Amino acid sequence: MGSVVGRRLIRSGRGPWLRLVLLAACFLAGLFLGQVLSARVSTSTAGELTEYLNGYFSLKSPPEMTAKTVVSALVVYFRYPLLAFLLGFASVGAALLPAVTAAYGFFLSFSVCCFTAAFGRNGVLLALAVFGLRCLITLPCYFAVAVPALEKSVALAALSLEKSGRPTPPSYGRAWWLRFGTVCAVLAAGVVTELLVSPKLLSWVLGLIFR
Repeated sequence: MGSVVGRRLIRSGRGPWLRLVLLAACFLAGLFLGQVLSARVSTSTAGELTEYLNGYFSLKSPPEMTAKTVVSALVVYFRYPLLAFLLGFASVGAALLPAVTAAYGFFLSFSVCCFTAAFGRNGVLLALAVFGLRCLITLPCYFAVAVPALEKSVALAALSLEKSGRPTPPSYGRAWWLRFGTVCAVLAAGVVTELLVSPKLLSWVLGLIFR
C-alpha cells in the first residue's frame, strides 16, 4: 500500500508546470475565499481603517523609518518565500505548501477587499499603493521558490512512504541554492524600495482621497 501511495505522490509532483498550476489554483481559491469572507467585515472595522488613514494623511510628512518598520518590511517580504523554502526540506511540505499558498491568497484578497469596503473605488488606489509593489515582487519570488520546494517535499514524502524498491532522495544542488539566493536578493531590493517609495506613494494617494 505504501509503495502505491509513494508512486502516486511522485507522479503528482512531477513536472514544474503541473506543480505551478496546482499552487496557482490554491492561490486563486484563497483569493476567492478572502473576497467572500471580507463581505462580513463590520462597518466599525471599515471606520477604524478610515480613521487611521485619515490620521496618517494629517501628518506633515511620512513617518520616519525606524528599526520596527524595517523589521516589519522584512517580515512582510520574506515570510512566505522563506516558509516555502523551509518546507522544501520536509515531507509535510507536500500537504502544507498548497495550504500556505491558499492562505497567502486569502490574506492578500481579504486585505485588499477591506480597503475597497472602506473607501469604495478609492480603495482600489489605496490597495495598489499599499500592496502593488509588494505583490509585484513577492508573488513571483514565492512561486519561484514554492514550485521546486513542492517537488522536493513530494519526493521526501514518497521516500518515507515507499516500503519496497529504492526511491531516489531529492537533491539540493547548486541550482536550488542559487535560486534561493537570487530570490533573497530580489526581496531585499524590494524591501529597500518599499521603505523609500511606498510611504510617499501612500501619502500622495491619500492626498487625492482626502483633499
